[in-house]
Amino acid sequence: MASTADTPDVQRWPQRRLIVIRRDDELSAYDLERLLGGDDTPIARFPAPWPRRAGGVDAVSPTLDLAVFSGQHALHAVDQTGALRWRLRHACWVPHCLSLHNSYEEYAGTGEHRYPDRGSCSISADGSTVWAHVRTPLPDDDEPEYDEEWLVIDAIDGRILGRASTGTAAAGSHHVPHPDPGQMGISIGEGQDGVPLRWGRWDGVRLTVTSIGDDDRSLIDVSPSGQLLLTVAHHQGDLAIHRLPDGAVLHEVAADQLQPHSQQPSDTAEEPYWDYQCGFVDERTVIARADENDEEYGRPQHWLIDVARGDVLGRVEYPMPISESPMALGDGTWLTCGEDPFQLLLWSLPPVDRVSSTATNHSAVLE
Repeated sequence: MASTADTPDVQRWPQRRLIVIRRDDELSAYDLERLLGGDDTPIARFPAPWPRRAGGVDAVSPTLDLAVFSGQHALHAVDQTGALRWRLRHACWVPHCLSLHNSYEEYAGTGEHRYPDRGSCSISADGSTVWAHVRTPLPDDDEPEYDEEWLVIDAIDGRILGRASTGTAAAGSHHVPHPDPGQMGISIGEGQDGVPLRWGRWDGVRLTVTSIGDDDRSLIDVSPSGQLLLTVAHHQGDLAIHRLPDGAVLHEVAADQLQPHSQQPSDTAEEPYWDYQCGFVDERTVIARADENDEEYGRPQHWLIDVARGDVLGRVEYPMPISESPMALGDGTWLTCGEDPFQLLLWSLPPVDRVSSTATNHSAVLE
């Protein structure tokens, strides 16, 4: 399946948690509770307008009536039948292409469009707005300028409600939603040049965008209360817990305090670093993976971190093989993949001993 589908991803809001898989021909959404209860039928399927490698990061609405596909030349919002609800064309994400394409077929298979830069999109917690990172100009701009902008779009009809320059030169980006429908975060990867983090607020009239950090921190997660942010440094040497609304750093947790992998030869020991995938297990605890290449030496290493103090509580001990990075759910649980990356395992924190993990009896295999 890995050759025709991306590995499972979590999209979560206060009222719904979805497991989303981007396949070559569709975006499939599974309700997490139903999935762990044994029902492996997608709760929604959205036909894709272009192959998965030809676009950026897509999004499903928490109301399940809409999916928005982020492509090289446009955003496409479709319903479950594949019917186009609205389309928003933008400048091509290929750096040296100055065209405003009308369709994917115009450039499909051409060499310069094979490895484009990429944008992304996300949908607000109430499903009312779409936030999208695009390259401009847009077709109706009176004074076309080549730039990158963050758009707030009406999810029903595709009207642009607000827009602002991000001041970036993206290789790719990803959004992190906030429980408040009027807030959204975005990380914009610029390769070796950094990871600008922008925080957006939409009050129904005006989009306000502020920067957090010095363009060197990747936004990973928002706490369940919406009062805290989790970031990882561009060099991956530390992760940080920030407060909102000002983004001030409360704690930095250095990776070099971690113990080397138990199966790593001492004569080849490398300094540990944090993986970019981590998250809030709950308001008090973060789970993070160290060393994205640690599977060379055995199972991945996941660590629990105390949010209030910034202390590393200890390494998670799993009773069975796992793979991939943890997917935190914010309610005291998190997901991992089994040895098969399409087998999901749900884990929870013990009530007293918060240094080790205990498996629940829930698992699911996605076909």
